[in-house]
Amino acid sequence: MTRLKIDFGIDLGTTNSAIAESKEGKTITHRTTTLKDTMPSCVMVTKKGFKAGDNAFSLLTKDKIRKFLNPGFESNVFTEFKRTMGNTTKHNTPQGELGSEELSAEVLKTLKSFVKEDNVKAAVITIPAIFEMNQINATKKAAELAGIEYVELVQEPYAAAIAYGVESINKNGFWLVFDFGGGTFDAALVKVSDGIIKVIDHTGDNYLGGKNLDEAIVDEIFIPYLKENFSINSIIANQVKFTAFKEMWKPEAEKVKNELSSNESSDVLIGLIDDFGEDDEGEKFMIDDLTITRAQLKTVIEPFFQKAIDYSKSLLEQNNLDGNSLGELILVGGPTLSPIVREMLENQIKKPNTSVDPMTVVAKGAAIYASNINNPIEEEESGGDIDNNSKVRLHIDYESMVVGDETFVTIKTKEESKLVYAEIARGDQAWKSEKVEVNNIGNVIELSLISGNNNFTISAYDEKGNSLECEPSSFFIKEGTDVGKTILTHTICIEVFDKKVKQKILKKVVGLEKGKTLPAQGVFNGLTTRKQIRPGMDDYIDVPIYQGIPDTKAISNNHVTTVRITGADLPALLPEGSIADLKLNFSKGSQMEGTINFIDLDFEMPLEINSNESSVTKEWLEQQIRETEYSINNIESKSSEFTEKINKVKSIFESKNTEAGRLETRSELQKLAKEIEQEEKMNEWPNLEEALKEEFYRLEKANNDLGNEKTTQVVSQFRSQLDQIIRAKDVKLGNTLLEEIRGFFVQLTLIYQLVGFIRRYNDNFNMYNWIPSKETKAKTLLNKGLQIISENPTVEELHPIVISIIDCMEEESRPDEDVFEVK
Repeated sequence: MTRLKIDFGIDLGTTNSAIAESKEGKTITHRTTTLKDTMPSCVMVTKKGFKAGDNAFSLLTKDKIRKFLNPGFESNVFTEFKRTMGNTTKHNTPQGELGSEELSAEVLKTLKSFVKEDNVKAAVITIPAIFEMNQINATKKAAELAGIEYVELVQEPYAAAIAYGVESINKNGFWLVFDFGGGTFDAALVKVSDGIIKVIDHTGDNYLGGKNLDEAIVDEIFIPYLKENFSINSIIANQVKFTAFKEMWKPEAEKVKNELSSNESSDVLIGLIDDFGEDDEGEKFMIDDLTITRAQLKTVIEPFFQKAIDYSKSLLEQNNLDGNSLGELILVGGPTLSPIVREMLENQIKKPNTSVDPMTVVAKGAAIYASNINNPIEEEESGGDIDNNSKVRLHIDYESMVVGDETFVTIKTKEESKLVYAEIARGDQAWKSEKVEVNNIGNVIELSLISGNNNFTISAYDEKGNSLECEPSSFFIKEGTDVGKTILTHTICIEVFDKKVKQKILKKVVGLEKGKTLPAQGVFNGLTTRKQIRPGMDDYIDVPIYQGIPDTKAISNNHVTTVRITGADLPALLPEGSIADLKLNFSKGSQMEGTINFIDLDFEMPLEINSNESSVTKEWLEQQIRETEYSINNIESKSSEFTEKINKVKSIFESKNTEAGRLETRSELQKLAKEIEQEEKMNEWPNLEEALKEEFYRLEKANNDLGNEKTTQVVSQFRSQLDQIIRAKDVKLGNTLLEEIRGFFVQLTLIYQLVGFIRRYNDNFNMYNWIPSKETKAKTLLNKGLQIISENPTVEELHPIVISIIDCMEEESRPDEDVFEVK
């Protein structure tokens, strides 16, 4: 039978994965070959091929032991690769270097194999709500490699809310989804109104999950025990060997963690069968006298759970809610099976709802969501060759989950020449439609629904009233819940130079704010170019795109990509100060595309937005470090403290020239940037007041020397405004006045600034980087400027000379920035 909806949902997890299917209102999980609902996200690679799931996971401990015993051994069993999705990390395997996308594709292929009766060509795959664009696109690539021709992505906590919401009698209120997975943590705030489910806010951490708990158990319990009972000094001294040593114990730590979810204590028995190697004195590693209690475990893993709870509490606070405001607290992820986190949540937020299986709820929710999406993949008809004259092929379009007692279905024939009459009947036989004429253009039939499950059958007839066989002949609608639409999880911003605050900050693309329903379109009008772009030349302007918080600095947010527009892209000279409008489209599948329209040229061009790989490049980080150092130099109160922290960041950056090292550098730099921003906000008014007074007195002095009656009147108005703003301590109006004072000062003193520019660049000529072919021209222009200055200079004479001098400089020496500005 033709598959009308996608129906398949996949939870592609860090530790475990699952595939579920929605069938006529019921959601089932397709069981693995070992008859479990989930399979380990583990892949073994050999020269002959791949194995994923339990077969691979059963060899994981032995693989890690071999890696420790033989440092030259290349592992061929891989886990936790979801944590490196979307970056350049490669895994050395017998099949060559493989990225995390290729390994994830093998997990997806194995999940598909559990569906015996269908070839899974379309599916909904879940992702953490905090995934960045490169991670999203990497997930899509994995699906494509696995032969999934059409994929939609939905956030994991949203999928969990859907699975819970379909069966819940609670159809109104706020829910908190606490999703502590194997590698990531998400907290999502969900609003339910009359059965309509919508995520309204979220937070999380891409590097907080069950794997952190395993590592902590190794560091805080296993390693101290091994230090006390064995000689391991040489192992600890060798960083590479010590890393492999700790990795060897992680599967055992995971076993302890899982066992203590249901027991008060766990007796650790390691080395009785497998050989874990020897210590420095030749004694074999064996653990047979270690008992770990749940209380001991709590002291080790509690800080990680507390961090997740703190994220959740902050999420509630920023939405003016608390635990008492919640209708439900829903648990997702294997670690939430632990009584430790459940007790902590009950004490600090609300008693969790434990009615759903945290291991499969995401896959089931994804399947339910999929059942509301029309299947775009044309499937082969069942039953071999079909006589198209005797069987009517129909196309029907409807919402499979709705709220209300009425809905509509659109029905049409797939063949242009077909004309039939269709009749739809509800399964309880209490309602039936009239016979409606249907052709390839289609017709709309109103359906009557009952609460809960509604099965409908389709009957087709020819013009004489003879019954015809049709495909499809039935469909299903569930009344009482509406899964809503996926949303944008981050505000899309671009980095611009803001003239009011005299620095580069992020500004939102209007229409692409966090929480917008997808698909969505955004615009940013009135961008102003800060330099000219010559056609056919290497001149360029960058459009840096971010996921983040508007009016903050770039480093505090996630860089999506930077689109570069060069002279080769433009049909004519783009003068400095040209206006451009930007449009960005964000698809339902989280794909971004856009255009930029240069108003002065009447020219619109598409933007190539490539965010398939991590944008945390060495060059980008170097730039962000420089800008952070510049910010520190402007802060007196904590400059020594911040200098120490930036030096630590630079040390990480210089010592770890890897993808993981760059991500660690970014993480530390973001923490520091947020501290700096907080300090800047505390000092914002005192610094602004000082700047206002300084700039006004400078203007007043210049006006006394150069002004006239008209300019004196303007300066008097500024003084009156300044007095009012200082009394009110109004930062917004203060910044506006500061800009106006500076602008008027420039107008009043422009001739002196031009003279100063020419003299400065002439006196320090060799300190600047000049374009080799234009160095002589620059010297000639400076000499010409000096000659004019010695006579009777005017703005009209000197300004074009200064512009031409700037054109002779290399990019790094030019006084302007290479990004757009906004007023």
